[in-house]
Amino acid sequence: MMRIVLLTLASVAPLFGQQTSFAADSFEWRIETIAGTGQPDRGAAEGIGTSVNIGDPFGVEVGPDGGLYITEVRNHRVWRMDLKTKKIQCIAGNGTKGYSGDGGPAIAAQLNEPYEVRFDGQGDIYFVEMRNHLIRKVSRATGDISTVAGTGEAGYSGDGGPALRARFSRPHSIALDDDGGLYIADIGNHRVRKVDLRTGTVTSIAGTEKKALPVDGQLARGQPVLGPRALCIASDTIWVALREGHSVWKLLNGRWKHVSGSGKKGYELGDIAAKQASYNGPKGVAVGPDGSIYVVDTENHAIRRIDLVAGRVETIAGGGPNAGGYAGDDGDALTAKLNRPHGICVASDGSVYIGDTLNHRVRRIYRVPITR
Repeated sequence: MMRIVLLTLASVAPLFGQQTSFAADSFEWRIETIAGTGQPDRGAAEGIGTSVNIGDPFGVEVGPDGGLYITEVRNHRVWRMDLKTKKIQCIAGNGTKGYSGDGGPAIAAQLNEPYEVRFDGQGDIYFVEMRNHLIRKVSRATGDISTVAGTGEAGYSGDGGPALRARFSRPHSIALDDDGGLYIADIGNHRVRKVDLRTGTVTSIAGTEKKALPVDGQLARGQPVLGPRALCIASDTIWVALREGHSVWKLLNGRWKHVSGSGKKGYELGDIAAKQASYNGPKGVAVGPDGSIYVVDTENHAIRRIDLVAGRVETIAGGGPNAGGYAGDDGDALTAKLNRPHGICVASDGSVYIGDTLNHRVRRIYRVPITR
């Protein structure tokens, strides 16, 4: 993914004020659709965002060029949106399911359910293809596509050897650090794996054949983890959302640290203590410029924010296991309806972008001051 630097309090003060914990009555969250028509069928490969069909958008990421990159699962494509002009263009995938095209233009390649998109320090694009069980790369310089990890066959093998000979099982999420590390949420194997892009070698850094919640403070390597679904890196910390584990953790210096979630499926409306909060199948995690953690609580149709300073969780958009639907654009995000959102990213201005998957739309959640 593109490198994220957590800003100091002084540097974020112009954007967010002097505190990292916000007064609830100082602003409100609003929501708008920026891409997708609500129709899932494959249509034009470019146009104004809200006039182009985006079938099942999952991953979203602001690239180093300032564009918003979107993975389209239904039609096996990756898009770039110019956030200033609102124009959107397909940059990878020809719209048909398959596995082909390595060594040639990414736009002509066949993909199979691209789930998430990230960037390295050179601006090269990486994305995970869940149904092809691999990770591919698009060169910024040439626009050509190549496979960097996975054989295309589901399974578990390859640790200690070349990533191109390793087998993964339904990988969902990826993240990149500044030292050539590519991290993979190998959820079908209940592992987090790392590819050293300099040597091409793959290893497992967390998880075993067993499925269990981590223990707070426990070393991750060689110990079980339950459903690692989403990854995000900020500085030297890996943030992990556990889908089956209904919780959010971080990996720091090889050890698990419990951040939020009781591990039990559920949902509470309002401001909740982070570790006691309930989630239902979280499938996205991102770090904001204020240091807050944003979580896609997919089966609760909600976007939630973890205030690490206060140790609290709040819902900022949608909410409730029976709240799925589409409503609320240009209004209060808390009363809006989402439908099984997946991907999330947070831009430098604090805008939260989400793939509102079953609404076949990409939506932006943003703050506005409350005037009295």
